[in-house]
Amino acid sequence: VPYRGIRHTPDTRMRHGIGMPLRIAVDDLSGAPTRALIATHLAAMHENTPPESVHALGLSALMQPEITVWSAWQDDTLVGVGALKQLGPTRGEIKSMRVDDRFRGTGAGRALLRHISAAAAARGIVSLWLETGSGRDFAPARGLYASEGFVECEPFDGYVHDPHSTFMMREL
Repeated sequence: VPYRGIRHTPDTRMRHGIGMPLRIAVDDLSGAPTRALIATHLAAMHENTPPESVHALGLSALMQPEITVWSAWQDDTLVGVGALKQLGPTRGEIKSMRVDDRFRGTGAGRALLRHISAAAAARGIVSLWLETGSGRDFAPARGLYASEGFVECEPFDGYVHDPHSTFMMREL
């Protein structure tokens, strides 16, 4: 089964203005491609950030009931993943955004972020929050978030000031 572990919704096949059709769907994290990309994401976070400043979530943390994970696919190829953590009735946090290196710069990350933002708004979430790295390697991510309306903010939801972290939020 090519998309093992994915719960399909009626709007999963969409064109996101990136020159390729993407199918974005809720993912239960049971498929090998998704697991591998999340492992790659965690490894990269640990390569670029001191351990005490890594806030990326592993598989077991992503399987918590307050977290929904989406995967983006081009045909049978996993393009990226992203998650939404419910922080309360009207607040959510973007977690574990990662695009496969082969698809960086294609707009796939933007498409996934917009999909998650739309899903959050449909749930009644009015503000989205995130933590990302502050180093040079994270500049493309910060640029993407800023271009989608996120602005830097103070730490939130138990995070503390950290020179390796940038905190951002956006009203929906």
